[in-house]
Amino acid sequence: MAGPIPHNPNATGGPDRVTVYAWLVFALSFGLLISDYMARQVLNAVFPLLKAEWSLSDGQLGLLSGVVAIMVGLLTFPLSLAADRWGRVRSLTLMAILWSLATLLCAVAQSYETMLIGRALVGIGEAAYGSVGIAVVISVFPARLRATLSAAFMAGGLFGQVLGVAIGGAVAASHGWRAAFAAIGIAGLVLGMLYPAVVREGRIRALAGLAAGGSNPAPTPLRALVGNRSVRLAYVASGLQLFAAGALPAWLPSYFNRYYGLPVDKAGSLAAVLLLLCGFGMILCGSLSDRISRNRPEAKIALGIGYSLGTAVSLTLAMLLPPGTGQLVLLGIAMFLVAGTVGPVGAMVANLTPLAIHGSAFATLTLANNLIGLAPGPILTGRIADGIGLAEAFRLLPIPCLLAALTFAAMRRSYLNDLRVPAS
Repeated sequence: MAGPIPHNPNATGGPDRVTVYAWLVFALSFGLLISDYMARQVLNAVFPLLKAEWSLSDGQLGLLSGVVAIMVGLLTFPLSLAADRWGRVRSLTLMAILWSLATLLCAVAQSYETMLIGRALVGIGEAAYGSVGIAVVISVFPARLRATLSAAFMAGGLFGQVLGVAIGGAVAASHGWRAAFAAIGIAGLVLGMLYPAVVREGRIRALAGLAAGGSNPAPTPLRALVGNRSVRLAYVASGLQLFAAGALPAWLPSYFNRYYGLPVDKAGSLAAVLLLLCGFGMILCGSLSDRISRNRPEAKIALGIGYSLGTAVSLTLAMLLPPGTGQLVLLGIAMFLVAGTVGPVGAMVANLTPLAIHGSAFATLTLANNLIGLAPGPILTGRIADGIGLAEAFRLLPIPCLLAALTFAAMRRSYLNDLRVPAS
């Protein structure tokens, strides 16, 4: 998951009006983002089939899921900078082709080790797509639409996760897990090859009001990315909360298969419904944060605490109940809240870092989200499930949410002061 892209109402550049070509660029970039997350999420829908065929432990399955987030976390920052220098359209095309070929490698994998290599390559291909893709999209639209387009574009990740689980589960149930990987890999490859035929670097730069050649951006002042106490705590709090946000989507299909007795396709469909709730929660919680904190910036901290505690309480209560309607309702509440901190944290990071380095600041936030939360979440949950069972592993997920709430609370002492003295 990436945070929202900050909007600068005084931003310059970009065309004066919306063009048909701009919408075509948006549609193709949005489609590739959906493909990105489908390739990432399809694995979770076929966990039960892989576990049975290769006699895998939950720890091994968790690593297959988590290795993508590890690669994204490690490579988002350097690959985003490289794309700015090498050419964004060319970079996006290469990324899409790489993650699609890697997904096809997963489809023909004959061993766990080959599958792990394929999943790592998926992560390398996806590492910088979110940050580079949104940069292309907003460059071809008027500045007044950038906030709306940023939110709409990032919603593609949600649709991709839902489709990856739902379609992957349905295809796997009827044609086997290899067909699920193959279908998603081929679709991504076709779209990736179409992209540079329509989206041209020169035309993008012309619409953005940039010179044809362009110049290399100035080196990032790294000290400013962590220049005050509050922004450092914001990175940590976000990563801690997203531990559960990484573990739940990865393991819910398996949980429904094991404890509700659902076949792979129905378990994937039920998990997809909860993923939709997660996406709606992310959007609505972020909107609430903007509304409440308009004149009270510290309200973002209170909301971060509330979302984290709400996730912990609903998860705890859910796992005290037996499988059934009551548990599903509480799991739905937990999924609605678990990514609710993305909006408030994104706004806090934008407020606490200089405008000139917001792109790098969000790459740093992505790094923290993946290395603290999204990568270890599925991996450690799988390791714990090997020892005490998946349901018992789920009962431990409130712990990082409580730690996130405490970290948000620690920001109260410095947040307003740090806002008055921006990092430099």
